[in-house]
Amino acid sequence: MNDSKSDPESAALSALRRVFAHVLAQAVLELRPGTLLGAVQATPDGFCSDFVLHEALHPEELPGVEARMREIARAGFPDRIESLPAADALRLLDERGQKYQRELAALSLESGQKPRAAASIAIIRHGDVVQFCEAPEAFDVPRLDLERALEGFELRSLAGAYFRGDAQNVMMSRVSAWAMPSRAELDAKRADYEAAGLREHKKLGRELELFAFDDEIGPGLPLWLPNGTAIRDELERLMRELEFDAGFERVATPHIARQELYYRTGHLPYYADSMFPFMKHPDDPDGAVFALRPMNCPHHHKVFAAKRRSHRELPFRISEYGHVYRYEDSGAVSGLLRTRCMCMNDAHIYCTPEQVVPELLAVLEMHRHVYQVLGLSEFRIRLSTRGDGSAHANKFVKDADGWARSEAILRQVLEQSRMPYFEGPGEAAFYGPKIDFQFRMVTGREETASTLQLDFAMAERLDLSYVGPDGSACRPLILHRAPLGTHERFVALLIERFGGAFPSWLAPIQARVLPVGEAYDDYAREVQRVLRSRRVRCDVDLSGPTLGKRIREAALRKVPNVLVVGEREIASRTVTWRRRGSSLQESVSLAELEQRLGEAITARALDQ
Repeated sequence: MNDSKSDPESAALSALRRVFAHVLAQAVLELRPGTLLGAVQATPDGFCSDFVLHEALHPEELPGVEARMREIARAGFPDRIESLPAADALRLLDERGQKYQRELAALSLESGQKPRAAASIAIIRHGDVVQFCEAPEAFDVPRLDLERALEGFELRSLAGAYFRGDAQNVMMSRVSAWAMPSRAELDAKRADYEAAGLREHKKLGRELELFAFDDEIGPGLPLWLPNGTAIRDELERLMRELEFDAGFERVATPHIARQELYYRTGHLPYYADSMFPFMKHPDDPDGAVFALRPMNCPHHHKVFAAKRRSHRELPFRISEYGHVYRYEDSGAVSGLLRTRCMCMNDAHIYCTPEQVVPELLAVLEMHRHVYQVLGLSEFRIRLSTRGDGSAHANKFVKDADGWARSEAILRQVLEQSRMPYFEGPGEAAFYGPKIDFQFRMVTGREETASTLQLDFAMAERLDLSYVGPDGSACRPLILHRAPLGTHERFVALLIERFGGAFPSWLAPIQARVLPVGEAYDDYAREVQRVLRSRRVRCDVDLSGPTLGKRIREAALRKVPNVLVVGEREIASRTVTWRRRGSSLQESVSLAELEQRLGEAITARALDQ
């Protein structure tokens, strides 16, 4: 939604989207009798409705659904909205076989303020179709001009979505739409979306040969190609330097562990559905059962426990780029955003209660610095809390005082850091609250790219302790921190942020030398040798096409620095330097090129 719109117009547009979501539901229920309806909702740029279809709906049928929606809206929708006693409304939805609508209606009672016995539920009636209406007030808001609004919406996609967003529930078919105030704004939205599609990480990953997937390897298991591995290596180098400066010590831990460890930590049985099947070797005399690790934390806790530690050793900071394995549902696997194998920028800090606030502030400053280096400014910070705990009673550690103290500490730290944030009740880790850095991908979906977690429970579970000043055993507080999250998700974010045109320090190919003709190949190779001696990733294009075609190929490959050499350059020991995104070119000496390009890469400069 455009924030520049006045509040009344924004309210009208939001209400219209809710109404149109019900019109969409009405159209599908008419066109596909026997369909079960799920959630009906407005979205930030339109609306969507979820269905369990007995007869599949295909993308090519969406224009027909649109046409039926316009007929329904012009004829006057709905026939009426009734506010029924809760029991009567639930009975009506039961009679119509709309079990998912009934569940949503029942859940709405739990979140309401009225006693259940006195509560009412709004029901939409249109023809023979009934729908649960969560926001009947949307039908009371003055509408935008109907004809103008009917020209400003478009059904745009058909995809899968779990009922209530829970992978344990049925997979439904979600029809999504854009809804703007007019045709002109819809056209602008479509153009923006198509432009964003050119930056989509799966598309650019293929074109720039960054990563690949193979059916014989398996879904969600990316193969990092040389170009993508160069990006990973640069990110890892950045974090190694920052972690060294911040006093972290590097560790390396196994990819597997005995299942007993995960029972002690509490990941089992709660996390079992997200773990790969356990392994047992028939010749193992102990009959040990092993698991691929879904996170690095338990292994790092064992590093802390490897020796008796004094309070003088704290804070104890360890880090690792550790591979973890999670069995994402096949329907959820998506490019680098949802994978089954990932390499995490993981670290843990074990500290005293007095040290926890300064350590949290230092990690937040590390996040801020990393994002500044990468030119990332458009993100939101979410304080992920337990909430009241009632909605996910079995998800969180049962320690109300521990939750209250930990959430208060994170609020204090965010306030002290002057970082704006919003709260996400129910989004905490099971062992404590966390700070999540949320980024929006070009698809519009928001993803968590980085996290900082405060763990008040695991030291007790694993009997971790340090010797306090008085000689007593004390429990450390544990910070889990990952400023770059996983290579997989963070590289996806950077691909879309830069549109594949990475700054020189991060680009897979940092410079490409183009000899004008075959007679200049030896000098081109010399330029390459000079730059590679400065650790610049430089190649030479000796292919047959004309210089113009090779320049265009370098542009398609988004090479940030193109160096043309010919007879004049050999005579003067120079190169003609063309920077990506600029029509200007300059002649510089080989020594000056080596210095300037080397310094820009070392400084991790963002190319202008």
